[in-house]
Order: sequence, then C-alpha cells, then structure tokens
Amino acid sequence: MTSTPRRPDELLAQLGSLTTEAFRPELAEIDRLPTLDIARLMNGEDAGVAGAVAARLPEIAGAVDAIAARMGRGGRLVYAGAGTAGRLGVLDASECPPTFDTAPGQVVGLIAGGPRAMVTSVEGAEDSRELARADLAALALTAEDTVVGISASGRTPYAVGAVEYARSLGALTVGLACNAGSALAAAAEHGIEVVVGPELLTGSTRLKAGTAQKLVLNMLSTITMIRLGKTYGNLMVDVRASNEKLRARSRRIISLATGADDKEIEEALTATGGEVKHAILVLLAGVDGPSATRLLEESGGHLRAALAAARP
Repeated sequence: MTSTPRRPDELLAQLGSLTTEAFRPELAEIDRLPTLDIARLMNGEDAGVAGAVAARLPEIAGAVDAIAARMGRGGRLVYAGAGTAGRLGVLDASECPPTFDTAPGQVVGLIAGGPRAMVTSVEGAEDSRELARADLAALALTAEDTVVGISASGRTPYAVGAVEYARSLGALTVGLACNAGSALAAAAEHGIEVVVGPELLTGSTRLKAGTAQKLVLNMLSTITMIRLGKTYGNLMVDVRASNEKLRARSRRIISLATGADDKEIEEALTATGGEVKHAILVLLAGVDGPSATRLLEESGGHLRAALAAARP
C-alpha cells in the first residue's frame, strides 16, 4: 500500500484550517462539569445537526435523482470512506438488502483497510489514493455505477482518490464532507458539504459530523429506493422476510396496504411465493400470482404502475 507523503507541518496546517478540527476554549474544562451538564451540552450540539443538513437539501435531492437514474439502469451504489465515515457507509450498505431486498452487490460499502478496519485501526489506509483505486477496480466499476466518497474533513486521500478514480471512468460521483471548500466536494460531480461546526471534543468527528453523515446517507439510500419503487407509500413492500420479526412485519404491511384479513393475506402470500409486493397486487387488483409477477416486471417493479396497468 502506497500513499502520498506529507510533511508534518503541512498536515498540521491543513488540520488547523478545518472547521471540524477547531478548538473551542469555552469547553476547555468540560471534564470538570457534572455528568448531566455534559449530557445537556452534547444534546444541544446535536440539535443543530438537522439544520445543517436542511441547508444542503437541494444538493442531496440532486444527488438522489442522479443516483436513482443510474441504478434504474442496473448501476450500483458504492460508498467509500475511512474510519467513522467508512463504517457509516458500510452500515448503510448492509441495511439495504433486508430493508429493500436489494440484490447482492447492488449497494456496496468500502472502508479503507478492508473489513478489519470496521473494528480496528488499519495504519495508513486512509492516506492511500492507490488503495481506493484498487478497491474500486476489484469491483469492475462501470460508468453506470455511483461512488459516494465520505469524509468529515473532506480531505481524506482514500475518499478523494475513490471519487477521482470513479469519475475518470465516467461513473457518477458524490462527495460528502463536513467542511466548506473541501477537496472531496470539488472532485465530485455532486458535492454535499454539511458544515456542523467544531466538535464538543476537538477533532472527534464521530460526533456531530458522524451524525450528519448518517442523516445524509439515510436520505441517499432511502429516497433512492423510493424512486426505484421499493416502497408503496411509506410501506416497505420489498422487505425481505428473513426472520420471524420480518415475517410478522410483512403480514402487517400487506394488511395496512390492503385491509385484508389474515386468511386472505396467507392465501396471497402462498400464491406469490411469499413476495409482499406481489401479494398486495394480488389482493388489490384481483389477479393471480403469475399475473402479478408479469405486471410488476412490466412496470419495473413499481407497484403503483402495476396497479394502474391492472385497472385499465
């Protein structure tokens, strides 16, 4: 693994210019405060995060529409980051299959240093643009894919390198940072800079910056999946029933969408091989299982469109 060397004074100067790294002298004696007062301080800090995200909603919406267009053509969504940012990307990617029944590899989380970096520090990984390029090359990245680089500082070489490499291949690129004027946002086609200000603990970007990144990633994946027809209203009709809780949730979703009783729901699920979206179509449109499958295939998986087609 190689990286671009920087002199310590250069790195210090970079960090000193970042809002996320700023020192707050008014909190210099926070360790002497009562626990409840510290909790109140943290809660007050967190209260401003949603507002910082709100200021970037137009950029987030633009990124979502672009991502959904690529994924609608078969592209993948790939998150790339180091440390906390990388872990948040992996978390969001890992939650898409059970929530939206995404195909294996359709949403991918890359973290500098690989899976081991999820639970421990991998020295030097975040400083390597070359490592990011190698990780993306291993995915056989194409122009239909999207790469979202995530970095609180907006300067992490792994995240910037991932975006630069992806853009060189014609892939869609998004740069999510928590500092204004970041190299990451500048390198990406869609830059999203959520400036949450200095942290309660100097430089601890797992706090407000991490919360902001989680909120934005929630939006990127969730709204993209809504645009792709993975929901019906606010119901997760593509949920994968992989355990008892999710099987119960599947039946409740069908009940909420159709008003059907337990017997009707069981019959519809049996007729559709346990597919929630198909079962709803069977109940609402009065079609059989194979017809539900055909209608959904013809509508690109959008339940509302399939219902409209079944009711000419």
